[in-house]
Amino acid sequence: MKVLLSIKPQYAEKIFMGEKKYEYRRNLFKREGIKTIVVYATKPVGKVIGEFEIDDILRGNPNSIWEQTKLYSGIDENSYMKYFSKRENGFAIAIKKTKVYKKPLELEELNPKIKYPPQSFMYL
Repeated sequence: MKVLLSIKPQYAEKIFMGEKKYEYRRNLFKREGIKTIVVYATKPVGKVIGEFEIDDILRGNPNSIWEQTKLYSGIDENSYMKYFSKRENGFAIAIKKTKVYKKPLELEELNPKIKYPPQSFMYL
């Protein structure tokens, strides 16, 4: 099963360039068996630009996750800590294999039922 994630363009670009090997989330999908993340780059891009396989998901205290992932975070520590402020737990999705689409897709091209990008994620 796949999940559609909304990711800011600067972070999506780093994922597909191989600089960012973890995608951080305050909340995570609950369903089992999610193997692939489809990436919607938020505005100003506003398109589905590729996908990546999930290697592993780290769960725990944001400080602990930062220490484990900071070398391949693709984000500065201040922005990371701000994102997780007032959170006891967080998630880091380890990225295994990426695939950039030759032609970015509109949401409707991915699935005609999708009219708006997800706030966080959407099951596909």
